[in-house]
Amino acid sequence: MTRGLPQAPAGCPALLLDGCRQCVHQVLLTRQLATKKAKGKGQTQARVNISAALVDDIINLEETNEDMQAVVEALKEDFSRNLSVRTSPGALDHIIVMTKDGKFPLNQLGQISQKSPQLIIVNMTNFPESTAAATKAIRESGMNLNPEVDGTIIRVPIPKVTREHRESLAKLAKQSTNKSKEALRKVRSKSINQVKKCKNKVSEDTIWLLEKQIQQMADSAAAEMDKLLASKTKELLG
Repeated sequence: MTRGLPQAPAGCPALLLDGCRQCVHQVLLTRQLATKKAKGKGQTQARVNISAALVDDIINLEETNEDMQAVVEALKEDFSRNLSVRTSPGALDHIIVMTKDGKFPLNQLGQISQKSPQLIIVNMTNFPESTAAATKAIRESGMNLNPEVDGTIIRVPIPKVTREHRESLAKLAKQSTNKSKEALRKVRSKSINQVKKCKNKVSEDTIWLLEKQIQQMADSAAAEMDKLLASKTKELLG
């Protein structure tokens, strides 16, 4: 028998258990399942009802969905901040600088401004001891930047937009997407493992249904990442 997920009730704006927590608390999740003694054609089937309270005792699906969406949003932010064809002062803000006192975003250590369309200036007067570390972080940011130091001033020439530069950014976009998918898989695995810990307390069908729902949420998030990558690649390569 083909297993299928229950459908949302009439009028529900979302599929049941697909981020629709309100519906979870309004209705029972119901699925027809053949019992072990009734697998033959025409045999009586058993109905398995899974209450919202039981689901909440096992796992918070809303929280799982939020964790997965947070990974997607982080990828969006990375694309927007670090993978633009034109380098802007804002693109340097959150470059992480390793100092003897810890890790800090570049904009907390230096004043970043654009002197001309071809040059960004980072003034490290407030933290001169971190000038070398900031220069290193900019150079190793993956943004194809070659900073030049003049005392406590870091000059960052903006590279010309060449085909090679565009292709380099497209590769970085692919790498970032793969890293995000790995983070997504960790969220999925953590959630599924949490569900499996309850296998001795609830039915096999309950475990299957929740694992299926978690996988669907992960698949949806991964598909969204693929769309983001396709859109960014098209933007970069034209």
